[in-house]
Amino acid sequence: MQEIVVADIGGTHARFAIAEIDAGRVVSLDHQVKMRGADHASLQIAWEAYAAQIGRELPREAALAVAGPVGGDVLYFTNSSWMIRPALVPEKLKLDRFSLINDFGAVGHAVVHMDSEQFSHICGPETALTEDGPITVLGPGTGLGVVNVLRKGGDYFVTETEGGHIDFAPHDEFEDALLKKLREQHRRVSAERVASGPGIRVIYNLLAEVEGQSAKDLDDRALWTLAFSGEDSLAAAAFDRFCLCLGSVAGNLALAHGSRQVIMAGGLGQRIGSALLTSGFRERFVAKGRFQSMMEQISVKQLIHEEPGLYGAAAAFIKEYGI
Repeated sequence: MQEIVVADIGGTHARFAIAEIDAGRVVSLDHQVKMRGADHASLQIAWEAYAAQIGRELPREAALAVAGPVGGDVLYFTNSSWMIRPALVPEKLKLDRFSLINDFGAVGHAVVHMDSEQFSHICGPETALTEDGPITVLGPGTGLGVVNVLRKGGDYFVTETEGGHIDFAPHDEFEDALLKKLREQHRRVSAERVASGPGIRVIYNLLAEVEGQSAKDLDDRALWTLAFSGEDSLAAAAFDRFCLCLGSVAGNLALAHGSRQVIMAGGLGQRIGSALLTSGFRERFVAKGRFQSMMEQISVKQLIHEEPGLYGAAAAFIKEYGI
């Protein structure tokens, strides 16, 4: 049994844990701590604060999942003053060995290592996770994370992508109007502008305009809460439209990747997973013209593990070092 520190570091929060790994498996995640990045001046200080909080010396091996691309000499974080210089990580964090991976890439690693009970069925054939072929993993949240996982010959490969930035493709007159509205703010409209957390705001505002109603002045989080409550018909309609758009995007990604399965992940993905069952998500997912019959054979699942970034960071460490 081996212990490593795992961290899932975003622009707002940093999550830490001690992972136990053994014989190519993530056995457990213990001593989990979530802290605000703004409460500490740097990763090194937060690292030391984590050690102090759990009251023990940290292992000298670690896996860091970070928001954003991991290439280059310096990694900067959106909405945070933190930065990482990979060459200095061993010295600053007192590590002998470490992995550095994109945070949603870590989710791709988690998908392969998770037990079947960590997945719930959304639509399509109710089959086990494929052991041979491509899997699309997407996560609507602040943005739209997308990775491609290829399983082949008992091994697997994770390709981090910017699939959330493909063009938004409208399906009807309302979505034509939505695209036009977004073009007033952005030179180019990506799928992420609609099929991620902030997307519900522009959908809601346009619906209010169409209905001749006054849109409530709520932030994205409050608007999602209102939509889930069912207390506001306009917010509920915005959520229904969001599900349609997300289904279209998920189907497009599955086509592009040649996937046999699609996995919904991320914080918002967990919140909306059960609602997708009764929404128009599947109708749009399979609506690909001549390829509809093929799309109907693709299984869509939801990853329900609470900390896939931490778990996936540990899995990435196993993959990199052949443990």
